[in-house]
Amino acid sequence: LWYGLLGFTMTILGIFSLAGNFVVVWVFMNTKSLRSPANTLVVNLALNDFLMMFVNFPPMVINSYWGTWVFGPRFCEFYAFWGNMCGCVSIYTMVWITLDRYNVIVKGMNGKPLTSKGAMLRNLFSWVFSIVWCLFPFFGWNRYVPEGNMTACGTDYLTDDQFSKSYLYVYTTWVFFMPFFIIVFSYFFIVKAVMAHEQQMREQAKKMGVKSLRSEEAKQTSNECRLAKIALMNVSLW
Repeated sequence: LWYGLLGFTMTILGIFSLAGNFVVVWVFMNTKSLRSPANTLVVNLALNDFLMMFVNFPPMVINSYWGTWVFGPRFCEFYAFWGNMCGCVSIYTMVWITLDRYNVIVKGMNGKPLTSKGAMLRNLFSWVFSIVWCLFPFFGWNRYVPEGNMTACGTDYLTDDQFSKSYLYVYTTWVFFMPFFIIVFSYFFIVKAVMAHEQQMREQAKKMGVKSLRSEEAKQTSNECRLAKIALMNVSLW
């Protein structure tokens, strides 16, 4: 019953994820006005998530209904590599998105604008960095094995070997804790800047005896603030 419920849940989530990320990529590719450097980071995140679900979602559903891993050891290794790589790409892409919001909202006019070349280099770094880290288990530093419920594969975190564990320590530091601290640090100042801006707008409107004070510049800042709130929600879900 548990495996059937897991398979059903993954089917629903997989379909929605594939459809949603495909729409994001399709709209970006077909709408010229959306092809900004910042949106290049967002579409990289959507494309990466689409590829991860496209490859890993069907096998997990099949394994869930069978109640065990049915695709053999080689595909298990590839499955784990692909999932880890895409997860790492997602995390570092969210770091770049967060730093872009920090640059726009906190630094403002003093910040250096993100260029198309800069966005592409950041995306390239995310992919190369992730691929390198996730290749190590193929060369003996840890390994990819079936996970406890036998419906998916991942890194071996149960083997009581210091050399194997060292990979988990280093990988977790660079792929989870470092991005996490960067994101928390950035959003602390982003939220602080957003709150200060909103308070300033309310006080200025009150002094002028109007309900709203929205010049074109203020509207632009407000749009940036909304984007930051959306990005904060995405990171919180992660």
